[in-house]
Amino acid sequence: MIVRIMGEGQLTLADGRLAELNKLDDELLSEMDNGDGPGFRGTLQALLAKVRELGEPLPDDSLEPSDLILPSADATLEEVQEFLSDDGLIPDGA
Repeated sequence: MIVRIMGEGQLTLADGRLAELNKLDDELLSEMDNGDGPGFRGTLQALLAKVRELGEPLPDDSLEPSDLILPSADATLEEVQEFLSDDGLIPDGA
């Protein structure tokens, strides 16, 4: 799976790693629903850090179609809401 983090680049991520990311994604959704700005910020940072940890960066000159697009680390709660599906940033079965 190819994951793009806006403003950073693309990483390859094994499909089997999605379960680890979905936990953070569920937390992020809950914080957004509850208007928990500080919690949202921390969880977004943790989600992106986990993607960076688990993924392998693609070369800068590579441009592959992204299976999943995540907002940048400095995205606002409102901007992240634009990325959401009913399942969060990481749809079940992505």
